[in-house]
Amino acid sequence: MKIGLVDDRFIDLEKLAGIVSSIPGVEIVFSTESATEAYEQIKKQTIDLLIADIEMPNLSGYELADIIHSHALNIAVIFVTANSGYAVHAFELNVHDYIMKPYTRERLITSIERLMEKTRSSEIAGRLYIKRKNDIHIIQKKDIIFIERSGRSTTIFTKSGPIKTYHTLNELEGELRERDFIRSHRSYIINIHYVKNFSLYAKNSYVVTFEGIEEKAMITKEKVGFLQENYF
Repeated sequence: MKIGLVDDRFIDLEKLAGIVSSIPGVEIVFSTESATEAYEQIKKQTIDLLIADIEMPNLSGYELADIIHSHALNIAVIFVTANSGYAVHAFELNVHDYIMKPYTRERLITSIERLMEKTRSSEIAGRLYIKRKNDIHIIQKKDIIFIERSGRSTTIFTKSGPIKTYHTLNELEGELRERDFIRSHRSYIINIHYVKNFSLYAKNSYVVTFEGIEEKAMITKEKVGFLQENYF
């Protein structure tokens, strides 16, 4: 699990880092006293969990969580704060936990381990079952980069390589109801978390490039507007 830490008090940030770094299976991607810097890191790097103080200068932890929630980013949030006044609003943002300072080491570790277990459970459920002649191919949904329909066959481009199937895009779209996936074009479904760039192709369409692969997809101008309004 990749974790980002932000607290404007250095001593509190050091405590967070010390506890989190002791948990097996976690990686601290960034640790900063600036919420603005944390926001920049979130835009550049992938994290699974943000642990944040709430009341900080310039940009607050609550505002960071609101950005994550409103942009539908797949990042859990734990607030670690001395202020109880945000608790109700925080849970409206679907934060994972709200921990009051001063807190014990065990309290934070238990919260993170509970999230890790929840994440493992959701990953097990997040699978796509593709029938291919006499066998069934099982694909982790989170590994799907994009899907292309060409002629009578469909190619599912994943982190480990392409997989051919005769399932239609309409059939696959029904299986991929997560917000990560959108029907970007009549011939494509894309996973927004792998998108690297949109390049104008024609008046009403763009070419999509992705992290990790050379293959490209297409997206309509209307769908780019939809993404800008609802995701980015």
